[in-house]
Amino acid sequence: MQTARTRKAETRRICVIGGSRYFGRLLVERLQAAGHEVTVINRGSGRPPAGVEHLVADRDDEAALVAALGERTFDVVIDQVCYTPVQAAIAARAFRGRARRYVMTSTIEVYDPATAGLPEPSRDVPVPESAVDPASWRVASDLPWHDAAYLESHYAEGKRQAEAVFTQDGGFAFAVVRSAHVLGGGALEFTGRLAHYVDRVLGGQPVAVHAEPLPTVFVHYAELAALLDWAATGTAFTGPLNACSGDPLDVYGLVEVIASRAGRTPVYETVAAGQPASPFSFDRHYAMSNARAEKEGFVFSRTSDWLPEAVGEALTARGR
Repeated sequence: MQTARTRKAETRRICVIGGSRYFGRLLVERLQAAGHEVTVINRGSGRPPAGVEHLVADRDDEAALVAALGERTFDVVIDQVCYTPVQAAIAARAFRGRARRYVMTSTIEVYDPATAGLPEPSRDVPVPESAVDPASWRVASDLPWHDAAYLESHYAEGKRQAEAVFTQDGGFAFAVVRSAHVLGGGALEFTGRLAHYVDRVLGGQPVAVHAEPLPTVFVHYAELAALLDWAATGTAFTGPLNACSGDPLDVYGLVEVIASRAGRTPVYETVAAGQPASPFSFDRHYAMSNARAEKEGFVFSRTSDWLPEAVGEALTARGR
């Protein structure tokens, strides 16, 4: 896998909000191994590696968060678990004056035209960061963001508005990493989306697809951790940056890799227009461009370089 072309050898004080599992855990391990002073904040759901400072606080409770931080200051904060403008506003106030740089993990879903009210992008052009500008995005903090059901159904809008809060009134240098669909790590991949396809192929069950599924983009979990490390310690870019391997892939391409590794013949079932299909079958286009990341100095591997191994790990996790 590719990594950043250059990197400064400078120890930093870094706070990671979240970071207890998957690529967040790997990120913390990378930062610690590089000699940085790392502090992890979470609600106590998972302890960080030995030697990493652990602060237990609910980020939704501003007073508790500020109390946990005490007099600490940081060179960089990496926010892995910010989902709403309310959470962003709390963090912006809590870290104003105590952090120089803030990096938020966001998502490809911010480009979904079905939820963003955006015009349908060209199918032939990967979506650039400028398609969603957090500097001008409207923030509505009075919506029911604390309601779990509302948040789940408005995940993409919550991320867009969180980006907007930090961009418009953060009080520090702000960068946001918009991650593609994350794969790899076998049993560590907790979303279950790759496992869904592995199970369907192994069981000879049909994979639900749209009539004309469109490609999307992916990123390996270890490469995303490397990029977040670089965003915090090896570069000074601000604003949004897409994180994805450069070769888009549709659901058929993904399933064929699984079938090839499993030695099975896949079965497909086409769903009616407007009906939900399997996790990576899309009837809308928002495959991202990674041109800005590469211009800034981070060169991604190709999906075809790492996907077969990721599928192999998923098969092993399923006992195959």
